[in-house]
Amino acid sequence: MRIPENREAVSNLEIDFLGFIFYPPSKRYVGGLPEKSLQDLFSTRKQKVGIFVNETQGLIMELQKRLGLDFIQLHGDETPGSCFKLKETGIRVIKAFRIDDKFNPDCTTPYHGAADFFLFDTKANLQGGTGKKFNWQKLQKYSGDTPFFLSGGIKPGDAWAIRDIEHPFLYGIDLNSGFEDEPGLKNIGLLKQFINEIHAISG
Repeated sequence: MRIPENREAVSNLEIDFLGFIFYPPSKRYVGGLPEKSLQDLFSTRKQKVGIFVNETQGLIMELQKRLGLDFIQLHGDETPGSCFKLKETGIRVIKAFRIDDKFNPDCTTPYHGAADFFLFDTKANLQGGTGKKFNWQKLQKYSGDTPFFLSGGIKPGDAWAIRDIEHPFLYGIDLNSGFEDEPGLKNIGLLKQFINEIHAISG
């Protein structure tokens, strides 16, 4: 999210988390917004997730305190130790892992206990999302007990396929570029339809 009015409309939907990207190369970067726009953007009771890539702990802590971030999502090459340090401050941590055909779930092992959640996304040559799916069957190799979010190229119409993922630690779904009219501007109609379909399928 990066547009206050759009964030407000999304907040009225049955969603649990709102994501805010603090990675300057991203088209959805919010760090350069004027202070008033930032305050308006973050004035929500929904849980707020700040997304960072190889950022310093000092800046993360400063933004977390100033903007009331509930979660920190680490989407770079952060070590288990750096995740532990943030978690020890009381911040809840989501650690992202990028998956390709060579995905080995053992890479998550050192992070158990260092993160509250994992997020599995599609691997790309550069940092950031690809808008493409990875092979969701790879998730069956994950046998850890840290709950995870499914990310990467999820689009309208994927509700039934996601429902077929029978993994006990699948916690949530990350909806991003597949539901946008442009980077950072979510399509409310598409989100609403998808959420209704997920609820109907789940019973």
